[in-house]
Amino acid sequence: MTLLHHRADGPASAPPLLLGPSLGTSYALWDAVAPELSPTHRVIRWDLPGHGGSPAGLLSPKATVADLAGLVLTLADSLGIERFAYAGVSLGGAVGLHLAVHHPDRVTSLAAICSSAHFGGSAPWEERAERVRREGLAGLADAADARWFTTGFTVPRLVRDHREADPASYAACCDALAAFDLRDLLDRITAPTLLVAGRADPATPPAHLREIADAVPSAALVEIPGASHLAPAERPEAVLTALRAHLGGDGRRGMAVRREVLGDAHVDRAQARQTAFTARFQDFITRYAWGEIWTDPTLSRRERSMITLTALVAHGHHEELAMHVRAARRNGLTPDEIGAVLLQTAVYCGVPAANAAFAVAQRVLSEKSDADAGTAG
Repeated sequence: MTLLHHRADGPASAPPLLLGPSLGTSYALWDAVAPELSPTHRVIRWDLPGHGGSPAGLLSPKATVADLAGLVLTLADSLGIERFAYAGVSLGGAVGLHLAVHHPDRVTSLAAICSSAHFGGSAPWEERAERVRREGLAGLADAADARWFTTGFTVPRLVRDHREADPASYAACCDALAAFDLRDLLDRITAPTLLVAGRADPATPPAHLREIADAVPSAALVEIPGASHLAPAERPEAVLTALRAHLGGDGRRGMAVRREVLGDAHVDRAQARQTAFTARFQDFITRYAWGEIWTDPTLSRRERSMITLTALVAHGHHEELAMHVRAARRNGLTPDEIGAVLLQTAVYCGVPAANAAFAVAQRVLSEKSDADAGTAG
């Protein structure tokens, strides 16, 4: 089985994020963005057929965006990825729109950047495909800067990728763009959707992204000034900011729950101590422990506090125990209920473990009592 050439960055345990390229480019289009997303996501960048490292011959003449989407799903399957967030530029964004419409069970969130639900009708793309099959890509590559970037800006690596792409594969991608029109199906998209437009983009101007935003329920639209068609290369900071806000649902939710349970003072201290070395671990805890486990409605926070206290006693994690005695009080447990939980641990975790736990809990509960007495009246 021949797969699209791809690159994976980030922890294997992190939520997967697939990044799709624009016609004529390689996954280098994401060079300034992907490394910044990889601490929190398993980032998979892929190359179009005949572009970058992907082999030619994966697409035939008269190919469709559905064919490209099928290649992306085959890649995801080969990597053991069932559900994924997706972001794509231009043709890569069209692939994401197709996936969100026709394979909604696979797409957890969608970002279409400098893209469209249609690309100006079939004639221009059919003409380009015919020209490329006849003349090759040299002429188009010479004019790439004007199509891709604002005046005076360029990325030589991307222009070189354009020049070195396989003409037959490029033309097949043009065929796919010629046949693409999802305007009547956009209201089927249920994944959280972000649209990013470059205000100076002549190929897919902001009106194209606004058309999608108006049709997709609850979609968000961001316009980036000073960006043309390849916004991730020209304005990576702005694209990164938009993607982080869009993709950070579990992180934002987890941080909110973490603060509610542990208190602002504790979380602020943990954040202040965070270093580049510990950043990924802190993100993992916030996203997974607090954003997924503690938000699961199957158990109440009171019940989760009782379980957590028991586990910490069993393993002798006394510093964590003190923190979670305070958390248990925030979650509504009374001192008597905390004492009952610790007494239960004496039976199943051992009397010495429970004895040490009672000492920790007594100290913490006394701190609270002292604070209450000090503020009384």
